[in-house]
Amino acid sequence: MLIAVPTESLASERRVALIPDAAKKLVRAGIDVCIERGAGLRSGFADTDYEAVGATLSSDADELLGKADMVLRVRKPDLADVDKLKSGAIHISYLDPYNETDLVDALGAANVTAVSMEMIPRTTRAQKMDALSSQANLAGYVMVVLAAQQLDRILPMMMTPAGTLSPARVFVIGAGVAGLQAIATAKRLGARVEAFDTRAVVAEQVQSLGAKFVEIDLGETGQTKDGYAMALTPEQLELQRLGMKDVISQADIVITTAQLFGRPAPRIVTADMVAAMKPGGVIVDMAVDSGGNVEGSIPDQTVDIGGVSIIGMSNLPAQVCKDASQMYAANLVNLVSEYWDAEEKTFNLNMEDDILQGCVITHGGALVNEAIKSLRGEGA
Repeated sequence: MLIAVPTESLASERRVALIPDAAKKLVRAGIDVCIERGAGLRSGFADTDYEAVGATLSSDADELLGKADMVLRVRKPDLADVDKLKSGAIHISYLDPYNETDLVDALGAANVTAVSMEMIPRTTRAQKMDALSSQANLAGYVMVVLAAQQLDRILPMMMTPAGTLSPARVFVIGAGVAGLQAIATAKRLGARVEAFDTRAVVAEQVQSLGAKFVEIDLGETGQTKDGYAMALTPEQLELQRLGMKDVISQADIVITTAQLFGRPAPRIVTADMVAAMKPGGVIVDMAVDSGGNVEGSIPDQTVDIGGVSIIGMSNLPAQVCKDASQMYAANLVNLVSEYWDAEEKTFNLNMEDDILQGCVITHGGALVNEAIKSLRGEGA
């Protein structure tokens, strides 16, 4: 089997699907690995690094896609690239299948088995393949670093002969993987941290990191079977805004991480809440690429509203692309290894497997994912 890794086409994407160490593991398993020349350069990996572990290089992207049995990417392919894939090929990457209807249809029509890394189930067995979590961990770290760079004061308390500087106050909204990492990072930098989440069940995790969990009575809330926060009603959203506004008015940094998988992000920080923040404050909106949690945030820009800086970075893991590539590549290697039959030298696509049922979108020329079919009204 030949695995191909093309160069990411998006200019802002600095990650690569396989780093040399990951490629070495696949080569040792008896898989041929071919990397497009220059694919790893933006992540700090030279072509010679891949050759040293037994991978081959290709200068012809179209030929590479056409001969590959499996293609590994970070980002979804362009529609034009789908036609270059051979029938029966496996394509693994982020796909955004809830929104990319035309792309999903094209992959099905091309008889490509499309695996969406966003759709890996959040189960114990699939944890080592969970790219959303691995990348969100890094995003949580990056948000705090970006905010600290933008803020006009230091984060830790400092006692000096000239007086004592109080610690900066950080408010993290959303205590999922990214939020918890943001809390931990802000605490390591010496900030005073508070956090809120609609799921009361995460309060203990927040407190275990040394942060204060902000209690806001929203009535009945909860989380999905996959661990995501459930959408709030308009009435609950208004109660949440009122409860958070007081906290935001005292914060130096606000970090928002609220995302609803497959749907636009909830607007939880409104203009009046931004206006309540002290001049010089910083807000980082993790969800800016899916509609934004913060009114006024703009993808890939830092805007100033009344003296408050709102950072909207749409691809946070790419800011630490070397480590992000290492973690994403490990997720891919774990996925491939789980279904690789070393004796038969084949990738075993057992569609009765619970992980594959969750993440395979198209197979055998058809849309097979039940969640996507249900969204389209095609479910059983």
